[in-house]
Amino acid sequence: MDFVSGLPLTPSKKNSVWVIVDRFTKCAHFIPVHTTYSLDKLADLYICEIVRLHGVPKSIVSDRDPRFTARFWECLHRALGTWLNFNTSYHS
Repeated sequence: MDFVSGLPLTPSKKNSVWVIVDRFTKCAHFIPVHTTYSLDKLADLYICEIVRLHGVPKSIVSDRDPRFTARFWECLHRALGTWLNFNTSYHS
């Protein structure tokens, strides 16, 4: 997932595109967003646009800051009503 930002404002007040690509199928989704959208809003959009079609992902790869990805996971699971438990230790 990545964002294309700095675009002209659309009539529906969007100025960025959220690009989400399924690594397995190479299917790409382009979701118009505004740069000020909260992670909760992005999680809701993700459920409506991606989870609805493909189910809940097993992993998310992002060029964004790892803290963004971790916070996005938290918001996504909160929106889904599920628990997310991060493992902090390595087990072999």
